[in-house]
Amino acid sequence: MSQEELPPYVREQLARYDQVQQNLQAVLIQKQQVEMELSETEKALEELAKASDSEAIYKFAGNLLVRVDKPSIVKDLTEKKELGGTRKMVLVKQETRFRESLKEIQAKLDEAVKGKQAAPQPPGDA
Repeated sequence: MSQEELPPYVREQLARYDQVQQNLQAVLIQKQQVEMELSETEKALEELAKASDSEAIYKFAGNLLVRVDKPSIVKDLTEKKELGGTRKMVLVKQETRFRESLKEIQAKLDEAVKGKQAAPQPPGDA
């Protein structure tokens, strides 16, 4: 059955399904990036915990390495970790909503297909 032969409602649901699926993929990519950033931040904080307060600590500032004091970089990284955690929670909620939406659309499409199959066939020319 071609796309043109489908009822408008089914075509609309298929288009909506594709859109939600694309949105879900975008959220999953963002979530993966946030998780990687969180992991890097946690590793940096772990290494800083091992360093003494008198050790030289540097951070990237564009193409430069700039010396920073330990308390300020720990504060910055802790804030970055908190923001990343919040962002991840938002993305997880979006992912859940998109997955639920896909299930709902899939159920509607299944019903539409079942309804079409169960519809009586018009009598042929006999």
